[in-house]
Amino acid sequence: MDRKAASYEDTLRRLTLGDERFVHGVLAGLQDSDRGGALVAKTDRLVRLGSLIALDAGSSALGVEVDAALAAGASRDEVVNVLLTVGPSIGSARLVGIAPRIADALGYDVTAAIECPARHRA
Repeated sequence: MDRKAASYEDTLRRLTLGDERFVHGVLAGLQDSDRGGALVAKTDRLVRLGSLIALDAGSSALGVEVDAALAAGASRDEVVNVLLTVGPSIGSARLVGIAPRIADALGYDVTAAIECPARHRA
């Protein structure tokens, strides 16, 4: 992608045309400074996590993105709030199905907490 910040119109035009260099730059995950006006790192990572949740991504992909979000300054509560935010869009089956994978990515043994709730209360 060009170093200068592109307008939203230019960005949408280039994506619609399939501008190979531009699309490759987007998919390569260029740095925020290269995208000019991109989301701050924490928000960027939380949005990416939301998209992986919506796509029903595997545990390893979720784990990598949760780790990246935490490293960018997100709290565990914010990670869970992403799940709650996309919940209405993904439906109950996916919401319930992905919750244990998010718990695992956060290092929370939700199965043990269910089996012995008295030991796992905050």
